[in-house]
Amino acid sequence: MKTVAFHNLGCKVNAYEADAMLAALRQKGYEIVPFDAKADIYIVNTCTVTNIADRKSRQMLHRAKKINPDAIVVAAGCYVQSDKDTVEADEAVDLVIGNNKKKDLVSILEDYMAESGNKTKTVIDINHTDEYEEMRLTGTQEHTRAYIKIQDGCNQFCTYCIIPYARGRVRCRRQEDILEEIKGLAQKGYQEFVLTGIHISSYGSGSLIELMRKIDGINGVKRIRLGSLEPRIITPEFAKALSGIEHICPHFHLSLQSGCETVLNRMNRHYTPQQYMEGVNILRSAFEHPAITTDVIVGFPGETDEEFEITAKFVGEADFYEMHIFKYSKRRGTKAAAMQDQVPEYIKDKRSKILQEIEKTSSKNFRDYYIGRETQVLLEEEKEINGAKYWVGHTKEYVKAAVEATDGENLSNRLINATATGYLDDEIIRLENNLLNF
Repeated sequence: MKTVAFHNLGCKVNAYEADAMLAALRQKGYEIVPFDAKADIYIVNTCTVTNIADRKSRQMLHRAKKINPDAIVVAAGCYVQSDKDTVEADEAVDLVIGNNKKKDLVSILEDYMAESGNKTKTVIDINHTDEYEEMRLTGTQEHTRAYIKIQDGCNQFCTYCIIPYARGRVRCRRQEDILEEIKGLAQKGYQEFVLTGIHISSYGSGSLIELMRKIDGINGVKRIRLGSLEPRIITPEFAKALSGIEHICPHFHLSLQSGCETVLNRMNRHYTPQQYMEGVNILRSAFEHPAITTDVIVGFPGETDEEFEITAKFVGEADFYEMHIFKYSKRRGTKAAAMQDQVPEYIKDKRSKILQEIEKTSSKNFRDYYIGRETQVLLEEEKEINGAKYWVGHTKEYVKAAVEATDGENLSNRLINATATGYLDDEIIRLENNLLNF
């Protein structure tokens, strides 16, 4: 039996593909071992979203070869697509697999081993792929929540982003395959499903609603959560349709990147701040207390103090539950990398800290809403907090919550209703310890 060590980098789409590849390996009899253990085969599912991601991908490939110089080291995924020549020339890498061939990982591995050759085999060509590359998930690293990939690729070509070149153009997955996958996972006890992709809004608002309604009717499905959405997809009709789906989680990630229109134009984002705010208000009209989260880039090339102040004011008014704040980093191969007026790092640091303080206040205000209220929580894992054991999970709005553990009772994957009584720390709300309410 061959041993395989696997390391995954990057986004939820990569996580889905990693779970699918691991499932295929186990089904064929491979033994999965920790990445720092000596293994026959090392697989790194790479990421290329930033130069730092590229560097981490290279580091993991080199670490694998250092642990076992005789092992087969496999580089798969987005870094392979964006920097093919570098990966092929890397002596630490034995086998190169592009995004469009991840589904064939096992057969590629076995062909490579059967040939007993030392040459690097290259399987790349995703930008010439027009059809969705079907993979099937049978289980995940988590035991309560499953990320379900519904599309791949992106046609937006934001000036800071390399992903359209690494993932190719938009391809959407057939509803029948998505539903069959979810039915199988629901039968195994998974209760929450997160629909994810590189640009899931390209699935189409009508098709996305139709898909979610069908998922809503699957026995065992208790929660449906959406991945990142394009702001322009949020219309009154779309939000009303969402609110009519019984198991929808009112947690919406609308990628902003900047609250200033001139910066959005340089980024090639296809909406204005006013259109974005309209989407936020539409969601808040359709749902009682929706969690709205976002991404913001500070220090984009040419961002002036005045432009940043406009963004800071905007995010304060939007009152997000959470903001993922990124300091702009040059990504070789993108238009933004060649732009004039690159912002110094110390200014990026200063602006990032300002937004972090805004986020800290708005996030606390959002969580305060639950204190004294009954809320639904899907419990996931047992953790020790402040010297005591708790079962920790998330509300529908993805607020972390915990209930004190009782001796010998396993509450993993339990869906409970309980009243929040306070905080355990800055991020976790405490639930009443009354099992009669569970």
